Amino acid sequence: MGKFIVLSVPILLTTAIFITIGIYSIRKKTPMHFWSGTTVKSEEISDVKAYNRANGIMWICYGSTYIIGLLLSIVFGSKIGTIITIFSSSVGIILLIIIYGKIYDKYKVKR
Repeated sequence: MGKFIVLSVPILLTTAIFITIGIYSIRKKTPMHFWSGTTVKSEEISDVKAYNRANGIMWICYGSTYIIGLLLSIVFGSKIGTIITIFSSSVGIILLIIIYGKIYDKYKVKR
């Protein structure tokens, strides 16, 4: 039981942060930024609502991978959950960057 708590608390906190970012992004009226210290201007984005929705879904899906890892760890043992968590926190970051680039390119105003 102690091992489960030690595993669950940080994963649930991490998941809550990413899913909260996703919900915030979906509800935001101005374009959601991805990179720290930067902003995306409304003039840069053709459809702010769709852009923010795509951005929010990206973050919610990313946070959900941690929940999936935790659940699989509980059901099948810690190794598969650990593998998914490591994958999410390493390769997942690279995928976030790639996916955000595609979202930005899709919704940026073409000049």
